[in-house]
Amino acid sequence: MYPVRCAVVAALGGLLFGFDAAVISGTTESLQRVFVDPTFAEASDSTQAFWKGFTVACALIATIIGSIAVSKPASAFGRRATMFILAILFFVSAIGCAFAWSWTSLVVFRFIGGLGIGGASVIAPMYIAEIAPAAKRGRLVAIAQLNIVLGVLLAYLSNWIIQQSGISSSGAVGTPEYIQWLDATGWRVMFGVEAIPALAYFVLLFTVPRSPRWLVSKGRTDEAKAVIAKLGTDIAGESVDQELSAIRDSLESERSAEKAPLFIKRYKPMILLAFALAAFNQLSGINAILYYAPEVFKSAGFDDSAAFLNSAGVGLANLIFTILAMTVIDKLGRKTLMLVGSLGYIISLSAVALAFYTQSSTDDAGVRAFTDTGSWVVLVGIMVFIASHAFGQGAVIWVFLAEVFPNSIRAKGQAFGSLTHWVFAAAISWTFPMIAQASGGHVFAFYAICMVGQLIWVAKVMPETKGVPLEEIEAKLGVSPE
Repeated sequence: MYPVRCAVVAALGGLLFGFDAAVISGTTESLQRVFVDPTFAEASDSTQAFWKGFTVACALIATIIGSIAVSKPASAFGRRATMFILAILFFVSAIGCAFAWSWTSLVVFRFIGGLGIGGASVIAPMYIAEIAPAAKRGRLVAIAQLNIVLGVLLAYLSNWIIQQSGISSSGAVGTPEYIQWLDATGWRVMFGVEAIPALAYFVLLFTVPRSPRWLVSKGRTDEAKAVIAKLGTDIAGESVDQELSAIRDSLESERSAEKAPLFIKRYKPMILLAFALAAFNQLSGINAILYYAPEVFKSAGFDDSAAFLNSAGVGLANLIFTILAMTVIDKLGRKTLMLVGSLGYIISLSAVALAFYTQSSTDDAGVRAFTDTGSWVVLVGIMVFIASHAFGQGAVIWVFLAEVFPNSIRAKGQAFGSLTHWVFAAAISWTFPMIAQASGGHVFAFYAICMVGQLIWVAKVMPETKGVPLEEIEAKLGVSPE
């Protein structure tokens, strides 16, 4: 039970990752009115949409930096010490965004939160993998991924509850009084709520041990022995000294691997696979939906309350289908899940695009109105889209990236895949408001076309890695032995 409790505490970093990433979805319209419009008052509508996208994407830009930079403090100060730093970053970001006094200050505090997201995406699974017994490692590491999805759901639910509390006494949704409350107070509370789990994360970290692997790497053998004795050894009946010896051998192997180059001709097939998978992950538009969900639902004709509640439904669907995918990924295989997810993407995104094209109209003031049928097509389409992502790409990407590279370059290969993922995530989140401003249908049609490309790539190029030895994967890709 002790390793499980430690994994749950570490996985709170993943929960904060998901919460911080999704919480801004409930604030975008208020941020537009309070900060973006006044700051760029003389700019054109397209330029304002550009800076609105940047306001959302700045955290993702920081995520790229955080995911790369976190390895140094993790190595120098330890995994647990680094998680303390991440908890502080999340807390400062939450409080700072809640009390932001200008657009610049908001961007700075969102950037700080993004550093936390990037660091948590690396450190949480790393720490869990290092403290978990081998027999439980896969399930315990999966807690971190599951907590990211749970964090997204909690952010949507929190936003909806806060939004409900701001409805004016008349009971009418969307009244000037409500808008005034939301702009003055509501969005600040939405950001500030994150300080609570960040503080809990910081306090609970005092109850978990340092990574025994890191302790061995620093020559603190006696401390490592005490931690291993409490956590348990990888193999039943194995002594603590045998575990220490295995850790030393592993560290020595990794030091040799650090010298192995990644970008050489031999590894080109694996690099291209990692790049394509990570790029397609974001070209589905998943981050645009997660970050702008309430706006998408409002543009489809739902009132404020329904838009926030529908967003919570998106988070719930994401959680349910992530759990479902985790139970079948080793039975059905990675490629099967990707094929099912790709088809779901294409059908759902095409339906949403068609609804914008055929079931809506825009008046002279630029206000879009949907038919009842169109509104429901958008709602169902977005839910199917989220389910398709959670069951396909969302479940497969990190597993596949860990399997497709050989031991000697696995860490570098995963880092490359992660970097590609975050770069595309920032680009999609940044550009969504600009493309959607011209036509909601265009942006969803673009994502649907990209997913046709993914379907072809999965069917023709992507290898199945379920239960396949690493050497056989290399042979499939035409990689000759060293």
